Amino acid sequence: MKKLVSSDTAVALIKDGDVVAINGFIGFGHPEELSMKIEERFLRLGSPRNLTLVYAAGQGDYHEKGINHYAHTGLTKRVICGHIGLAPKLGQLVGRNLVEGYAFPQGVITHLFRAIAGGKPGVVTHVGLGTFVDPRLEGGKLNAISKEDLVQLLTIDGREWMLYKSFPINIALIRGTTADEAGNITMEKEAVLLETLAIAQAAKNSGGIVIAEVERVARRGTLNPRDVKVPGILVDLIVVAAKENRRMSFTIDYDPALSHELRVPSSKKIDIGLNERKVIGRRAAMEIRHGDIVNLGIGIPDAIGAVTVEEGMDEHIYFSIESGLIGGIPADGLNLGAAANPDAVIEHPAQFDFYDGGGLDIAFLGMAQADHQGNVNVSKFGSRVVGPGGFINISQNAKKVVFCGTFKSGRPNYKISRGKLTITDDGNVNKFVAQVEQITFSGQYAQRVGQEVLYITERAVFKLTEAGVILIEVAPGVDVKKDILDHMEFQPVLAQPMQTMDKRIFTEGAMGIREEFLGAGSLEEEVL
Repeated sequence: MKKLVSSDTAVALIKDGDVVAINGFIGFGHPEELSMKIEERFLRLGSPRNLTLVYAAGQGDYHEKGINHYAHTGLTKRVICGHIGLAPKLGQLVGRNLVEGYAFPQGVITHLFRAIAGGKPGVVTHVGLGTFVDPRLEGGKLNAISKEDLVQLLTIDGREWMLYKSFPINIALIRGTTADEAGNITMEKEAVLLETLAIAQAAKNSGGIVIAEVERVARRGTLNPRDVKVPGILVDLIVVAAKENRRMSFTIDYDPALSHELRVPSSKKIDIGLNERKVIGRRAAMEIRHGDIVNLGIGIPDAIGAVTVEEGMDEHIYFSIESGLIGGIPADGLNLGAAANPDAVIEHPAQFDFYDGGGLDIAFLGMAQADHQGNVNVSKFGSRVVGPGGFINISQNAKKVVFCGTFKSGRPNYKISRGKLTITDDGNVNKFVAQVEQITFSGQYAQRVGQEVLYITERAVFKLTEAGVILIEVAPGVDVKKDILDHMEFQPVLAQPMQTMDKRIFTEGAMGIREEFLGAGSLEEEVL
């Protein structure tokens, strides 16, 4: 029991200037009590100072929890992360040049922990080429005070690659469910496995300290070794968190369906109403083929899942979540990353191995800005830094990528009825701009590798080709010039002839596309 200490004792071992790796995915898996205690110690004693935070997925509730605890000048010197949007206070410090900031693809950071653990120079990958992470553009730097080059361009056998450089990890903060007296950690009440093992290995092999926050302690030798996700040889200290700090996520105390303790009945009726989200979701769902392995991004792409249920398509496709879940019913909002009834739960880095190698048939992602080259921005808006999350890994490597979003932002209003779309009050912010503020997706790279790319809105569908961005479909009831071209900061190529979006998209009730989706051959197989 020498490893069992209070959270105050554990965080007192963190020194000024330490590199701290923190596990979590939004609210799942984040060691909340340890983060709270680090903040409290700094505010009380002024220590630790000048920490470098390293984490893959965004961790926070947009307000106080998760990485938000580290949003103090002097406490944090540098952030290396996949997403900072859930910790706006820390993002503001980066935007004001008070904290150094680097944003890398989420999957790359999960792999970087493994590279550090294995004593390798870093992660060599194509992921990020042509985007703001490319050292020929911004190198992932988020502000003027971030001077060090953490990414390097390589050429191997005539092909370009990027090296994301390794560095030592001094402190690992991880979370599990049960620890035995030897420090073996199980995760039976967690929704996801994440990169827990990789972070612990990286810190241990860097000569650092691994601190595990858990719910309970068991006697040594009582845990099933198959259930142990982090062996005790990697764990230095165990902290049992107070009940109020040990919630499954920031909004859930505990849900046995999300820890896969039980399987729940799935509702076959998900009514999101006939609005612009459903219109986009319906048109996007028409791109899915029987048996596809699919990834859905946050925001409007959420509607695609509801559409597939309504159309009877959901049992014939495979949804996957970047956190490491395959199949099931995805959660949303601050519980994104979890799912009920999945087919499999794998580690976060392993999921990105699959994604980066081209395992996804199709991905549906959000779209804040798009430009004439087909570039998309979802990561930076003025001085507000957000980061890419898993967007770069997914968008660059899916066989087909579909960007989904309203044509404009700024509270547009629509009337959708009888197979037509009428725009009653348009938004005041253009999304199709002359040049995106930051390249999170590179249209030129997509063209170079032969990727199929679509941009689906409620009033128009565009396709990226060698000739540029082509307007290929318009909604029935929409005027091409008045409702589309006059609101774009570049002139798209106009398809000849121009197609009209399927009127069923704009009508009440199910579209009835199941048989088209399945195809005759698949229906025969289903009968047999």
